Amino acid sequence: MDIKRLKKFLGLSLFLFILFYAFPVFSQEETVLYFFYGEGCPHCAQAEIFLEKLQEKYPQIKIESYEVFSNKDNAKLLSRLFEACGESSQIRVPATFIGNKVVIEYLSEEITGVRIENILKECLENGCQNSLEKLKECQHEESVAVTEKDQVIHFPVIGLVNLSKMSLPVLTITVGALDGLNPCAMWVLLFLIALLLNTHSRKRMLLIGGTFIIASGVIYYLLLAAWLNLFLAISYVNLTRNIIGIFALGVGAWQIRNFIKFRPGVCKVTDGKGLGDKIKNGFKNRSQKLANAPLTFGILISIIILAFGVNLVEFFCSAGLPAIYTRILVLNNLSPSSYYLYLLLYSFIFMLDDLIIFLIAFVTLSKIGFTEKYNYWTTLIGGLIIFI
Repeated sequence: MDIKRLKKFLGLSLFLFILFYAFPVFSQEETVLYFFYGEGCPHCAQAEIFLEKLQEKYPQIKIESYEVFSNKDNAKLLSRLFEACGESSQIRVPATFIGNKVVIEYLSEEITGVRIENILKECLENGCQNSLEKLKECQHEESVAVTEKDQVIHFPVIGLVNLSKMSLPVLTITVGALDGLNPCAMWVLLFLIALLLNTHSRKRMLLIGGTFIIASGVIYYLLLAAWLNLFLAISYVNLTRNIIGIFALGVGAWQIRNFIKFRPGVCKVTDGKGLGDKIKNGFKNRSQKLANAPLTFGILISIIILAFGVNLVEFFCSAGLPAIYTRILVLNNLSPSSYYLYLLLYSFIFMLDDLIIFLIAFVTLSKIGFTEKYNYWTTLIGGLIIFI
């Protein structure tokens, strides 16, 4: 009797072992995709549309979305996920986590969309753990040509341009310096300094010249911010990308043409007959009145108005550099604060040469001027950088 019971016990144990261990247990849990996005990010909007289509195609999946620009907790979660994947903790969106893989950025449905769907299929067929439960084993998914974290822009004629190969701070300093070396706004400052030197008053020079420089910097920053918000508001991403690409090619060609057909002069906008002469003479007359007028609050307001007019002309003379730069900023999908900090850096670099010239003149009380070679070579350098 005991032997029979033992046999039954062993048989039952064997059955239970086979049932629970020999055969895999398939989880009926949903496959969860974690989608991180930023409000106002155009690439995120494109990715969100694709993921909605994906959920219709695969109803067994669940998509959890996290906004990171205005939600600090979501941003911290994304940073931790990036670090667990061996990535920089810097916030970059859109980012899609599936199982133990992450896809950063969104190029198009044909490129990034296919990549995301392939990862999902593999996850559904073979099973995968929840991304939040397997952070330490998270690995970054790469495509054949470029990694998904690379920020690639397709410009007409030029083709694919990988912005991740470019340091954004270096780009900001380079373009800002080039924009600042533009002679259009420079000649107004030099003319104003020359007038102020005749007064032999450092106090007057500091108040009028300093106000002009500070006002110019603030106004230029606001103009840059206007460009930025325009691009952030436009939803037709591919259309604006093509327009800016064509515009950049045209601007670069125009700058190189000016270098080849160089004619002595300082500013192409104000140097010429008709409207150009009127603008230049208007700035000169206004500067002469301000330099010799008694120092009052109204005079300082007039200087700010003069700075505003000069910076509008500067925008024409820059030949699109601010527009191209702010468009590149938008394509980098930064946080709102990062956008405006980069604009602040750009504006500071833009005004740095003016500030240096003013300080030299203020300390030495001597006039500083530029030769034809200055305009000649900055025209070529500017054209090549924009064109490339």
